[in-house]
Amino acid sequence: MIDLHIANGIAEVVLNAPEKMNALDAEALGELSRVYENAAHSVSTGEVRALLLRGEGRGFCAGRDISGVVPADDDVQGYLGGLVEPLMRQMADFPAPTFAAVQGACLGVGLGLAIATDVVYVADNAKIGSPFANLGATLDSGGHWLFTERLGAHRTLDMVYTAELISGAEAVRSGLFSRAMPAEDLVEASRGIVGKVALGATQAFVASKQLVAEIRDQRLGLWESMANENRAQDALCATNDYAEGFKAFQEKRKPVFKG
Repeated sequence: MIDLHIANGIAEVVLNAPEKMNALDAEALGELSRVYENAAHSVSTGEVRALLLRGEGRGFCAGRDISGVVPADDDVQGYLGGLVEPLMRQMADFPAPTFAAVQGACLGVGLGLAIATDVVYVADNAKIGSPFANLGATLDSGGHWLFTERLGAHRTLDMVYTAELISGAEAVRSGLFSRAMPAEDLVEASRGIVGKVALGATQAFVASKQLVAEIRDQRLGLWESMANENRAQDALCATNDYAEGFKAFQEKRKPVFKG
């Protein structure tokens, strides 16, 4: 159900259950965690310098697979707190830049996977929001944080109460994700961008990833963030890619980074 392809410095992770819109049960979440662990190991060996997550078929991920769930016996905390949240933390901590290509349904846990990814490109026809009003449940997997942070409280509760879904194009206009593009171009365009990033200075990118996370999670002010930047830059000064970047600039040539 979860495929991993590694080539040209890119780990491409594919949710491959299109018959159920890539909905994820507990077993699939465990499998996805193991795939990210394997990809992270390949970062440590230098084989991987960027990751692309995508879904096969019409939808990215329709959320939790509830086809066999019996509400009276449902271990919600075990699924969300015991599986989804640790997976999202693992994804967010991936030691290289991560990207997601999102088409069709991106709901519930699927939205959580996008939240835990560094950069998200969406198809114009993607469907994003909170369908849980129709289930008697509430939005989960970090959705309340994302919508409130980017859309404000009123728009968030409007979407929650009405179960209205927004398009990928509207999601980008609203500041939820990075870029929107035609569905037919999404995967190849995303691969092209990720391929260029995989040739970059990976450690510098990871430093920026950590700096942004600190600003977001710790609500840092300007001077605190600048102090963290200074420390990060000082550490990067000792890397081979830092030396190569400066040397290439001085020699007026394109740098060749090794990650």
